[in-house]
Amino acid sequence: MKKPFLLLFLLLLFLSGFTLLKNTQKEERFVTYRVNPNKEEVIFYWKNEDNLNFGSINNLKKWLFTKNKELIFATNGGMYTKDFSPLGLFVENSKIKKPLDTTSGKGNFYLKPNGVFYLTKQNKAYIHTTESFNYSENIKYATQSGPMLVVNNQIHKAFNKESKNLNIRNGVGVLENGEIVFAMSKKEINFYDFASYFKQLGCKNALYLDGFVSRTYLPDKDWTQTDGNFGVIIAVSKNK
Repeated sequence: MKKPFLLLFLLLLFLSGFTLLKNTQKEERFVTYRVNPNKEEVIFYWKNEDNLNFGSINNLKKWLFTKNKELIFATNGGMYTKDFSPLGLFVENSKIKKPLDTTSGKGNFYLKPNGVFYLTKQNKAYIHTTESFNYSENIKYATQSGPMLVVNNQIHKAFNKESKNLNIRNGVGVLENGEIVFAMSKKEINFYDFASYFKQLGCKNALYLDGFVSRTYLPDKDWTQTDGNFGVIIAVSKNK
């Protein structure tokens, strides 16, 4: 093998190894699930037909089993009040169950801009800031949370790269191809680094869902948390 070709081969080998290392490091830091909402049904859950909160991923999994469905993915889908009702807007099957919250207050939810993650009846996913969000009867599911992690391809201005505010965190982003990305940190992380992850994935807009209470069920990646007690749960299932 001639020297120039050998050098090129070694360079390509190095670059492929470096890419693999970076992807492995991401896998070690985050549980990540990408879904095409046109191919898989993404549903937002809060209460069952008896008006009882699902509360935990385990309860939802058992309920889906009675409907001959197998849970593929689930994660907590936004912040909630003391009675485990959604904090801010919640739309289910095109019905507003909780109104949009445009007030100010303390806590992560009110770190403006906060935002809304929603799906239309055509299975198109969007994330808008609360200020720019316009309700439409075409919206099938929606959950409000905060703060925004990435806004128009920019990391939230309030985030500090050196912040010591560390927590388990989960969030959601939308890719340019329309796919939805759900991610949860496996270890404690600050807001800046968490937002950076969504930006690196290619999400121009991403929304924080919650913190230390976060749970994710994704058996395909050997991650099966089913405990906790939540308001909204976002899930994907399939027929058994």
